[in-house]
Amino acid sequence: MAPSAITEPNAQTPTPTPKQQIKETKDDKPKTALQLISQGQSLPGIPTFPSYAQHRQWMLSKMALAFRVFARKGYTEGMSGHISVRDPENPHTFWTNPLSKHFGLLKASDMILVDYDGKAIGGNLSLPANAAGFLIHSAVHKARPDVTAACHTHSPYGKAWSAFAKPLEMLNQDVTYFYGDAQAVYKVRRELSDGVSRRY
Repeated sequence: MAPSAITEPNAQTPTPTPKQQIKETKDDKPKTALQLISQGQSLPGIPTFPSYAQHRQWMLSKMALAFRVFARKGYTEGMSGHISVRDPENPHTFWTNPLSKHFGLLKASDMILVDYDGKAIGGNLSLPANAAGFLIHSAVHKARPDVTAACHTHSPYGKAWSAFAKPLEMLNQDVTYFYGDAQAVYKVRRELSDGVSRRY
C-alpha cells in the first residue's frame, strides 16, 4: 500500500551529525573525517532502519535537503530540474518534486510518489508532478533497477559547457564519472563561415 502522509522530522529529536557519530579520541576530541580516513577507518555510512516508514522519512528529508543545496548553488531555472528517489518498499515507484515549487522551499512533505505510468499514488497530491521530469526519471528508474536516485539540473556551468556540443575530456579523476557511455552529446550539424556543413 502506498504511503499517503509524510511528516517533517521532529525538531525535538535532532539526528546526530557525522561528527557526533565519529568515535572520540582519548582527549575526548572527535576525530575529523580526514583523520579517520588516514588511519584506515571507515566513515559512517547510510544507516539501516527497522521499518520502511522510517527509511522513507529519512530518505525524503535528505531529498529535500538536496533540493535546498541545489537552490543555494543556483541550479534552478524556473520549473526545470528534478530529483527522484526510488521508494524503499515499492521499488517500481519513485518520489519526485511537485511542479512549480521552488527548490529552496521544498520539504519532505511536498514530495509526490509516482508509478512508472506517471500516476501520482502517494505523498502530496495537491500539486502535480513535473511531466518532463517524470519522463526523464521514469526512463532511468525502469532501465536501471540498481539506481536509487537521479538528479537533473540546469546548472550554469553545465548549460555553458553544453553550448560547445562536445563531450568532457578525461583530464582529471573527477571527470571520470562521465567516462564512456556515462555522458551523451547530441550530434549537431553546423554550417561554418566557409559554407561547409560539418557534423560534430
